Amino acid sequence: MSGICKEFGATKALDKVDLHVEKGEVHALVGENGSGKSTLMRILSGAEFSDSGQITLGGEPYAPKNPIQGRRAGIAMIYQELSLCPDLSTAENIMLGLEVQNLGIIDRKTTRKITQDALHLLGIDDVNVDAPVKSLPIAMRQLIEIARAVALDSRVVVLDEPTSSLTQADTERLFNVVEILKNKGTSVIYISHFLDEIKRICDRMTVLRDGVNVGVKRVDEVDADGIVAMMVGRRIDTIYPRSPRKQGEVLLDISSLHGRTKPEDASFTLHKGEVLGIAGLNGSGRTELLRCIFGLDAVKSGRIRVGHIEGKARPAERWKEGVGMLSEDRKLEGLALRMSIADNMTITKLPAIVSNAKQEEEAAGWITKMKVKCQGPKQAIGELSGGNQQKVAIARLLYHGVDVMLLDEPTRGIDVGSKEQIYALIDELALEGMAVLMVSSYLPELLGTCDRIAVMHKGKLGRAVPVEETNAEAIIREAAGA
Repeated sequence: MSGICKEFGATKALDKVDLHVEKGEVHALVGENGSGKSTLMRILSGAEFSDSGQITLGGEPYAPKNPIQGRRAGIAMIYQELSLCPDLSTAENIMLGLEVQNLGIIDRKTTRKITQDALHLLGIDDVNVDAPVKSLPIAMRQLIEIARAVALDSRVVVLDEPTSSLTQADTERLFNVVEILKNKGTSVIYISHFLDEIKRICDRMTVLRDGVNVGVKRVDEVDADGIVAMMVGRRIDTIYPRSPRKQGEVLLDISSLHGRTKPEDASFTLHKGEVLGIAGLNGSGRTELLRCIFGLDAVKSGRIRVGHIEGKARPAERWKEGVGMLSEDRKLEGLALRMSIADNMTITKLPAIVSNAKQEEEAAGWITKMKVKCQGPKQAIGELSGGNQQKVAIARLLYHGVDVMLLDEPTRGIDVGSKEQIYALIDELALEGMAVLMVSSYLPELLGTCDRIAVMHKGKLGRAVPVEETNAEAIIREAAGA
């Protein structure tokens, strides 16, 4: 891949990126969340088109129009979120779309033979290929995806965070499979934030930062600190206002919290007038932590105390206790896109006398305060830009009058101008005594706005430390388990 460029509106996702992978090489693609890794791989697979640049595969020009063409050309994408059909068998999943037919009827004997041969090549002989995939553990499903690539005789296999849901034993099995693919002459592109894994199984690495290729290194020539320095490579800007803050009483006290899946262990206190950041990799359990606190996900064990109220609660009760949550997925969970701005802003606490005039009056005041660019309270919120939608979602929490704000990726997918306004608002709220718990994948944001930061790694939350005592490199190392 040479000179690959891709823009989404005003956002430059990729800027003249080169990626060269040799036959039989395990090549790491490294970078922070939002660095451009996923976009580059979507272009390789045919799921996205580049604005400019060229791709060759085996020395021949390659320009897939869709993922099917990419797959037939020998590109196998294995995403973190698996793409198997749970009710179909292992054999049916591996041969899906490439079924062997005899006079229009699927040749199940041949299908089963190809599947068993592919699994055997990967050292997997303990799977019933006729059983539905949903009966298999998550680690085995990951290997089934790879077996599909082997059955297709793929030339390039892309593994996107393949070990995020695996145990140590299953991770070892995956590494053995990667070694088999390498010896077979298959090229493997390995995307991971776990630096120890990269050092162990990869030959070379390409590092992306803000959509730019900042270097290609042999893995044995650079240590973990060197990788982190290449990934971060930037300073905190002046867009993060920081007024002198004074911590008050504890408003949220979490002790040994365990969810049904995640978190596995989380303890912290959040004070009045404090912004506490939660860092970690995608899938580490950050979102699940907020959802357990707010009552959206079941709590298995542990203690949640809001002010002087202790115990589990549903979201409606959390609202009454003064806790509000901003979802990371505003379009799917955070907003009702077909409803008006006024409806979205006041839906959790309608005026005592429900009238359109009163509701719109309340909304108009917050529109002005939050500097929401819109036609007025009656406009459908789905017609606004992402940044203005996010302002309305935050305004709902403020209108409700919460004391504790749970913010999950509050600036994801919005423009720089809106980000600056939200940072200024968070600083203002903390100064006024609000307690803010903020999850973010963007480290400069956490370091610039938070008083303390705790890092989550594979479901377990580390100790919260003052921002003056940490930095981006230390956070990435802890998040990656390095």
